[in-house]
Amino acid sequence: MKKLLLLVTGLGLFTATVAQEKGDFEVGGNIGVNFSNIVVSGNNIDDQADSKTGFNIGATGEYYFSDRWGLKAKLIYDQKGWADSFAQNQETGNVVRGDMKVDYLTIPVMANWHFGKQRNWYLNFGFYGAFLLKAEVEGVDTSEGFNNSDFGLALGIGVKFPVSDNAKLFIEYDGQSGFSNIAGGESDSSITLRNGRSAFNIGVLFDL
Repeated sequence: MKKLLLLVTGLGLFTATVAQEKGDFEVGGNIGVNFSNIVVSGNNIDDQADSKTGFNIGATGEYYFSDRWGLKAKLIYDQKGWADSFAQNQETGNVVRGDMKVDYLTIPVMANWHFGKQRNWYLNFGFYGAFLLKAEVEGVDTSEGFNNSDFGLALGIGVKFPVSDNAKLFIEYDGQSGFSNIAGGESDSSITLRNGRSAFNIGVLFDL
């Protein structure tokens, strides 16, 4: 962790000018590693499950209202879930244990504030909507136990550095905190499950 923070700081200190102007538009993509879990509440329970590691891959676009502010949106294939769960195979009756893998198509829409002398650092905050793609434990389909959508808070911080006249690389940390109950189907209605996810991402941006 310390090495990553030092790398991000070093890149921020040695970047050339990356400030954008009003009306500029950037597009790009990223890949990252996810750390996800769920928060469980209800019936005198307030706990969270063990974290599971996954990955995300996404496309991003930002419109600049000024050299400091922009509107940023993403489209992400997002692997979420938690560790040490179980499911029953309806065909065989066997119970299997393993990671609960819950994959979403996530769409964050955020305000993006650019800061630093060269505006190479950024901080974004807003909301996300997500749509369930699949859910399983060790190949056993568990999607009937989940709602088809999720909604929550999205935020992140990162740094950009140019590699050519119209291209930049970036490193960022972003997080998601779910507001809605993801439990569906025949789940206990008195129990609420909410997604939590953080990620470290790397990617590239292009000026249009």
